[in-house]
Amino acid sequence: MSQDQVTAEEYSFSAKQKAWAMVAIFAVYGTLGYFVQTLTIARPKMAADLDGMALYSWAVSIPALISAFVTLIFGKLSDMYGRRIMLMISLSFCVVGTIMSALSPTFVFLIVASVVSAVGTGAMMPLVFAVVGDVYRPSERSKWIGLLNVPIGFFSLIGPTVGGLAVDKLSWRYLFWFPLPLLVVCLLTVPIGVPSIIQKGVSKKFDSLGCFLVAIASSTMILGLSYAGTYPWASTRVAGLAGVSLLFWILFFKIEGKTDGAIVDPLVFRNRSFLTIVIATFLSFFGQMAMMMYFPMFLQGVQGISTTRSGIMFTPYSVLMSFFGVFIGFVLAKSKRYKWMYILGLAVATADMFAVILLKAGTPAFWSVAVCVVAGLGLGALPTVNTTVVQNVLPKRMLGVAMGASFFCLSMSIAIAPPILGSAMNVVYEKSLTASLPAELQELADTGTMAAVHNQRVLLSDTSMKDLKDHFDKMGSQGPALFAKTVDAIRDSLESALRRVFWIGAITMLLAFLLICTIPEVSLDDQS
Repeated sequence: MSQDQVTAEEYSFSAKQKAWAMVAIFAVYGTLGYFVQTLTIARPKMAADLDGMALYSWAVSIPALISAFVTLIFGKLSDMYGRRIMLMISLSFCVVGTIMSALSPTFVFLIVASVVSAVGTGAMMPLVFAVVGDVYRPSERSKWIGLLNVPIGFFSLIGPTVGGLAVDKLSWRYLFWFPLPLLVVCLLTVPIGVPSIIQKGVSKKFDSLGCFLVAIASSTMILGLSYAGTYPWASTRVAGLAGVSLLFWILFFKIEGKTDGAIVDPLVFRNRSFLTIVIATFLSFFGQMAMMMYFPMFLQGVQGISTTRSGIMFTPYSVLMSFFGVFIGFVLAKSKRYKWMYILGLAVATADMFAVILLKAGTPAFWSVAVCVVAGLGLGALPTVNTTVVQNVLPKRMLGVAMGASFFCLSMSIAIAPPILGSAMNVVYEKSLTASLPAELQELADTGTMAAVHNQRVLLSDTSMKDLKDHFDKMGSQGPALFAKTVDAIRDSLESALRRVFWIGAITMLLAFLLICTIPEVSLDDQS
């Protein structure tokens, strides 16, 4: 495809050019779907295998922080230099990070590898949707944005089961070797299919100072929230990091309003529709993280369900999240009305999150599947509607910046949620475990036994459970009965801790619902 610059108003692509563009971005988005759908269900066992349960939330929050940062950078650069070159760079990072992940000897190394991958995957999603905006007129976009859910839906259908089977039958490392052929396909199709459009009227200046400020502001915020799980919120470490973060956020937004070539144009956050969407998305994804990260832990740790079976049970959630968006895209293209979709979707998702709170260790598996189904239905419309509306309420020349800013807020939610949710879980877990352990355990247990009891991965790792049982077997005749009581106490404590997580998720989802009710409805046919 030609390297010629194409103005924002022309959309003068042939059917063949559009077809190749869609092949390329379908391949990229499908590959991204593989990573999301297979790794979510396998992550608890990865942490347990590499003795990284204490860093479980960091494995999500740190890569998500990097993803948030690169969405802004790559979005701006793609307006300046074209989506094609930025997609090639992001895919290259993804290949390197994937290989590193497969070879990880420790959980810390796995986090580092995930950061490298996140540089690629964080940029891929907004760039894919920006390509749709480049190629199709506003009135046509919602259909194609909806259809992009097809490859995501495919991996939603098989991903959780593949992830579970790989962990149970092979090794989680295979989950990182499997996608390499997909990444090679992407590297071949993107140069052929993606047009190199350079937006007209975009400044070639790059805001390096803004990048520095947002990097410090976001990283200190995540670190402060992560330390809050270990240190008191009023401690010097947590409060100090929070203060630094607030200062740099203020400086960032102050400077962005005066800088030529800002990575986030102030016009973006002055648009009421955009601002309402990104804040509601931030809150709803916070609640969604409680479901995505901790519901598999509930199934595997509290209800004692295998990784493979929990993957199957979780599949309806991810499948409906994806395929429902295809239907929504066509409905949106025809009706041009979206506010009712927001309100209905978030109302259902909010009710479902409150229902998750009621689940217990002995709850029949049917109800766990039911909440996954309802969550998928409630949240399935939102990604398609969000992307379509964001692309239409801001000028075409700001397409990359708008997508970058939108996914930055989404990624920040994914980055912030784990340390807060993990902190809440850890505090409740330790408090509940201390109160519920058998009284005679303190008299009979040595230091090693107590360390094994407080190991958070014990319910998720067969090796850790065997090690705990070995400690109790050494206690003589009292050991087996005391072991059973202790395991029950651990399971009850984890259940209480996860219930606190689900409460937080439900409340943030409710706030998202209340906010989205205020969004104005604008035409989806017009764009300046």
